[in-house]
Amino acid sequence: MLWTPLLCAVCCALVSGERYKPDWKSLDARPLPTWYDEVKFGLFVHWGVFSVPAFGSEWFWWYWKGALDPSYIQFMMKNYPPGFTYAEFAPQFNAQFFEPDYWAEVFEASGAKYVVFTTKHHEGFTNWGSPTSWNWNSVDNGPHRDLVGELGTAIRKRSLHYGLYHSLYEWFNPLYLKDKQSGFKTQEFVYTKVLPELVDLVTKYKPELIWSDGDWEAPDTYWNSTEFLAWLYNDSPVKDVIVVNDRWGNGTYCKHGGYYNCADKFTPSTMPKHKWEKCNSIDTYSWGYRRNIRLSDLMDLPTIIKDLVFTVTYGGNYLLNIGPTSDGMISPLFEERLRGVGAWLKVNGEAIYSTTPWRVQTENATVPVWYTSKGTAVYAIFHTRPMQYSFELSSPVTSDTTVVTLLGSSEPLKWAPLHSSGLIMLLPELPSSAAEAWAIKLDGVA
Repeated sequence: MLWTPLLCAVCCALVSGERYKPDWKSLDARPLPTWYDEVKFGLFVHWGVFSVPAFGSEWFWWYWKGALDPSYIQFMMKNYPPGFTYAEFAPQFNAQFFEPDYWAEVFEASGAKYVVFTTKHHEGFTNWGSPTSWNWNSVDNGPHRDLVGELGTAIRKRSLHYGLYHSLYEWFNPLYLKDKQSGFKTQEFVYTKVLPELVDLVTKYKPELIWSDGDWEAPDTYWNSTEFLAWLYNDSPVKDVIVVNDRWGNGTYCKHGGYYNCADKFTPSTMPKHKWEKCNSIDTYSWGYRRNIRLSDLMDLPTIIKDLVFTVTYGGNYLLNIGPTSDGMISPLFEERLRGVGAWLKVNGEAIYSTTPWRVQTENATVPVWYTSKGTAVYAIFHTRPMQYSFELSSPVTSDTTVVTLLGSSEPLKWAPLHSSGLIMLLPELPSSAAEAWAIKLDGVA
């Protein structure tokens, strides 16, 4: 049985006190690999059979056959013959224009440092030749290509970190439905499908991140999550670099795991006490591609940059999603947004990458300002062009050695202290920015 090595690893972990045990207390004590906190910005890619109907969202199959949503039923009645099944979409998921090296170039140009790619969504179709998903995978059906492997090779050529999204559950898998009917007292789906797939992904592709999902219906004990994570941390080929999120069973999110996603598009009002990530989608209505998308449905570049800055200011990582077309194209609308983020980061990335939260996250000075820090430097990022050339900050405490610069310019700015803290500076003519955001570097402040 494919799961046997994991059971052996767990037994070894129980014997050795130096190894992580299959319980949350032990697993949660594992330090987060440093690369994850340093990179700050990543890209999420939702791609699968749902990209063929490309209507509504990536939950198309569920809304059509599970929730019986009238809009989805009407869409199918208007556009497809009677009796058409979801499985018949798979051959049309052909990826004929998928060029992984081009995707990787776009991703690198966005300034992202890691990519999380969908290996399997809730529909169960796998984007690699999963040995436990016969004929419902991208090698036997649809593209007849190993999408996970091809993209991973291209991503790593550009020194980006490669992460894999994987859904634990599958809406209509008979084995899962059988376990569900038992009240999750049986685990046939877990032992014959879920865990062998996860082990296969880890050993074959050696991801640096696993983005688990589909956790909410069953407890982590059903998924055997702690046993899998103990193997992952102790004995897997990626044990020293792997990062995982918090979606490992009903009730675990925002509570257990390497970092916290909490809810989709999680936006905390105060500084979280644990490393976290905000995932957001350029298409505000869907994670997967929609053929009927409108320009007004998209996050514009200033909104994306503001969201990124807010997230990093509060100690999080920002994971920005796109949904490619079924034939493997990244929409020019998405590409334009990604390259726009990259252009801004090329100038201002110093205020984002490898930074830590400062003692003050934000203030409403001359204009609203968000702070990050790195070493002896503090960065003040603002999204509104001031109405005057003088610019005040009230939080930094200056000294005689303080140097103030505008990122993208080498000339120090003239400034003067204000009372017990704060300073006033003279801004130069701010460069035009499609992102409508600029960053001030304050070296030698407290």
